[in-house]
Amino acid sequence: MAERKATAIAEKRKVEGRGSANDAAPKDRRRERGEASVQRIIDATIDLIAEEGLASVTMQRIAEHVGSSNALVVFHFRSKENLFRAVLQYLSDRYDELWATLVRAPGLSPVERLMGAVECAQRFARQHPKWVSVFVVFSSDRKSMQIYNEIGLPSDLSYNAEARDLLIEIKHSGGYTDVDPNTLAESLNYLVHGAWFWDHLNPPAGQSDVLRKTMLMLLHQAFPRHFDLA
Repeated sequence: MAERKATAIAEKRKVEGRGSANDAAPKDRRRERGEASVQRIIDATIDLIAEEGLASVTMQRIAEHVGSSNALVVFHFRSKENLFRAVLQYLSDRYDELWATLVRAPGLSPVERLMGAVECAQRFARQHPKWVSVFVVFSSDRKSMQIYNEIGLPSDLSYNAEARDLLIEIKHSGGYTDVDPNTLAESLNYLVHGAWFWDHLNPPAGQSDVLRKTMLMLLHQAFPRHFDLA
């Protein structure tokens, strides 16, 4: 009798276990569909902002661009401001991922890290011109400046500080007594933002190499033994 009871309990647990696994699968698929829906809305918002700026972007237009209902956009983001925050956070995360790969990879020398920073700025602009346009719009529009200051600016300051520390290290190790790392780091930062702003207003016809060459010229002038112009 006890043996039959134990067997019945074991069988029940097997059935319940299968039921839990089956219940989890639909939940995972629903989550995946929800995440895909959120990404489509973010991508559509990026397209609209890059092409038309912020003023003409509405939740209804975004919904039409995605091919969904306005209610779905509101369900995911609640408000246009929340959507804009999500867009800027998404772009900031993508740039940080690229920066981490090219600048923070283990085993790189300070010179290699700075070259990675140069490559990061150029590759991001070449591969994702619309992303760059959205960064420019957020940083130059008075209505969105607060969002940019909260999400984009801290990252900019962090990248600038990392570049400055690398410049200081190269200065000391190379014996360059007349280099001002603070001014040089700011100059490199201005070059990036200036090039991005220019490309936003005047999209290049091809793959321009001006940003990279200009940054290398500046680095070569400061550290001629460490940076070539090739």
